[in-house]
Amino acid sequence: MLRLTLFTIITLLAGCASGPKGVECPGEVSTIYGQPMGQTRATIFDLVSAFTISRDGVNVQSGTLQSLDRFKYVPSAVTPEGYYAQRLSDKQFRLINPHEDTMITWTCP
Repeated sequence: MLRLTLFTIITLLAGCASGPKGVECPGEVSTIYGQPMGQTRATIFDLVSAFTISRDGVNVQSGTLQSLDRFKYVPSAVTPEGYYAQRLSDKQFRLINPHEDTMITWTCP
């Protein structure tokens, strides 16, 4: 019984200690109107109700994504930096910078 209790405690601690796993994802840079501008890569940390994009030591956190109806509207948020963050699907994420007329769409494997 003691072994089972000890095993359970260790398993719970190990599960609670692990953070979200980042996934390396390719991204396409384009204008807001869809004209391609190039390619990029970033690590995406998916937290379901939010996500973080990490590239070259810079992290952008989406904040809490909101949608009145997830079947009709894309869950989105405005980051502290002023970017518009969208979760397009379970595997697709987008940041829009309206001040520079650019957006990056990452598609994760």
